Amino acid sequence: MKNIKIRFFILCLCLSVTGYTSASARTEKVKTDIDWPAFMQKQDLIWEILPEYWYESAYMGNGMLGLMIYKEPGQNYIRFETGNCSVHDHKAGSDLFAIPRLLTGHFALHPEGIIVNGTMHLDIWNAETKAEITTTKGIIRLHAYVHANDMVMLVQTNATDGEKNFRWEWIPASAQSPRYLYAKGEGKWIKVPEDYSLNPAPEVKPEVSVQKLRAGGETAVAWKETRTKKNERTYWITVTHSYPEATAEKDAAQILDKALATGTGKLQKQHRTWWNHYYPSSFLTLPDGMKENFYWIQMYKLASATRGDRALIDNTGPWLTVTPWPNAWWNLNVQLTYWALNASNHLDLAASLENAIYNNIENLKKNVPEAYRKDALAIGRSSNLVCESGEIGIPGVDKAAEVGLLPWACHSLWLIYRHKMDDELLRNKLFPVLKQAINYYLHFTYKGKDGKIHLPQTYSPEYGSAEDCNFDLALLSWGCRTLLEITGRLNIDDPLIPRWKTILEELTPFPTDPANGLMIGRDVPYAFSHRHYSHLLAAYPLYLINKENPEEYDLIEKSLLYWQGKSGAHQGYSCTGASSISSALGKGNEALTYLDKLFTKFLSVNTLYRESGPVIETPLSAAQSIHDMLLQSWGGKLRIFPAVPDSWKDIAYKDFRAEGAFLITASRKNGKTEFITIKSLAGEPCIVVTDISSPVFKGKRQFEATALSESMYKIDLQKGEEVIIYSKGTQPDFTIRPVNNSRTNCFGKKKRS
Repeated sequence: MKNIKIRFFILCLCLSVTGYTSASARTEKVKTDIDWPAFMQKQDLIWEILPEYWYESAYMGNGMLGLMIYKEPGQNYIRFETGNCSVHDHKAGSDLFAIPRLLTGHFALHPEGIIVNGTMHLDIWNAETKAEITTTKGIIRLHAYVHANDMVMLVQTNATDGEKNFRWEWIPASAQSPRYLYAKGEGKWIKVPEDYSLNPAPEVKPEVSVQKLRAGGETAVAWKETRTKKNERTYWITVTHSYPEATAEKDAAQILDKALATGTGKLQKQHRTWWNHYYPSSFLTLPDGMKENFYWIQMYKLASATRGDRALIDNTGPWLTVTPWPNAWWNLNVQLTYWALNASNHLDLAASLENAIYNNIENLKKNVPEAYRKDALAIGRSSNLVCESGEIGIPGVDKAAEVGLLPWACHSLWLIYRHKMDDELLRNKLFPVLKQAINYYLHFTYKGKDGKIHLPQTYSPEYGSAEDCNFDLALLSWGCRTLLEITGRLNIDDPLIPRWKTILEELTPFPTDPANGLMIGRDVPYAFSHRHYSHLLAAYPLYLINKENPEEYDLIEKSLLYWQGKSGAHQGYSCTGASSISSALGKGNEALTYLDKLFTKFLSVNTLYRESGPVIETPLSAAQSIHDMLLQSWGGKLRIFPAVPDSWKDIAYKDFRAEGAFLITASRKNGKTEFITIKSLAGEPCIVVTDISSPVFKGKRQFEATALSESMYKIDLQKGEEVIIYSKGTQPDFTIRPVNNSRTNCFGKKKRS
């Protein structure tokens, strides 16, 4: 009787929404009312006191070059720290002493007087920094930017008479591994190899500094000074690197000659045009002014740190400093760094991750122990920007066989694919890489006495080793499911299809503790505080277990609470991970509570982040945590506002991108969803989950919208079509505009009240 009632209820829903909108009905159109320069001005970083450290500084970049500006602590000068992501050492080996990123050095602006105070303003709409430095003899005004396209940085100065003779000095950095430099300072816990050889000192000549490397190649920092009006100077700067050739000095001269010929006016116009076109790819406004401000700074940071044809974002991006982490980390950092580019509709930037992996297959092969190279690929915990990491461990043999890192990176590549649905990319790039990443697991799976397939001992990132490690079971399961999905979609008759199916049918369940949830692995409980959520990967971001199954919901909730209950070792991304897992459960209030811990405990004034050294991923992952509250698209469903905190009454976003290549625009007012638009870019099946009651579905034709449940609808949306959804009998204001929030320019260094 109960089943009959349920079927009748669904039938009634289907009849009530299918074909509701007639083709001749008035088509609603969403408008935007966004004064972009004014809106973005609210998001700027403003320093009422001069910053004095890396983690306070103003920072700029173009995906390769980086520039940071701050007052040197304890000194009477302004520091302009330069960087170039391509500057690496090339010694034999694969560790952080052989092939790390290298520092380049900084310029020092020495005023004639003593610095008394000053202000700084990072205009993120135009990606330019302005500063005013007051000294005992006058004022120096600065205007600086890293050109959006060209490999040149400009610093323009204007001084009052008392400061017209300030001094500009180049101070080269030591071209040793930043890990070596850290070990010689505060990092006494780091063991430096006995045979570590130092690079020679740089040769500093007029307007150029050349750093030769023992392993070959060179780095050049070149600059020109031009003077225009009285007391005005412009510094033209570039940083180049060449290997194995020694052409960096010549390359730098050519870059500066081109920039000087172009001129400041044209260069600035080109620069601003790029940045002003970048931001409107999507839009987000929140009632929480601090979170809104933070979000847009992350969008600025991402475009400063990478471009599709430029550097992979490693632990520091273009802003390298003395650090124990001078390369890319693959046990969480790279993955978290790139997630926010999907929903924010900036997939053009995400191509830097794709290129780093797809263009370096031979290096990924060399990272596998030689016996397995014929059919497997891998990456170790840390690598340079071309994926050279050294050999990974062998499961069941090596004490810390951390073998799941390339499969996890492949999940990030899969998300990029799912948000753009490029099947040529899927067939020719992602499928072969994922297949060979999973192949490494297949060499070691075995069937136990229980009839289940098991994994020997592998390493759960940052915790320890275990048989049937949950981290690796999750990635093996996800990988086999995804390979089967790919072969089905592309009609590929792969000989490993039966093997993948067997894995999914017979793989041992995730080890769990009835009282505390997911374990690290078989016979290894989560017993001590652990900042990493590697053992929870099945819940997030893989969603292999999820809230749609009540038993799994309870397991995830129990596991999350137990993980968070041992908080002694937690760091910033422990907060963002907990926030996103809460959102996966639909618990918006808890998601915000966890996210707030990041803001109150871990963030610096410029939203950069460090743990011993810089690690760029945590604030960027917080942008994804915000996305997870507002839009989720795992499992083939578009979940609109799935985990909104009660305190966020008014929200709007435009052109957020979802899996299946859908562009989503949505508005929420007074705690209720007002309207949604969905545009299909690829013609994938469209299933939407929304809290809109009695929805109507309008567009340029009559859509068939079938109710699958009380809040879930399947819409026959075709490629290129757009549907608008709102509640029957209402007349929403179909306008996306900024919501009112009281807090603006929350980041920067403020005067004490």
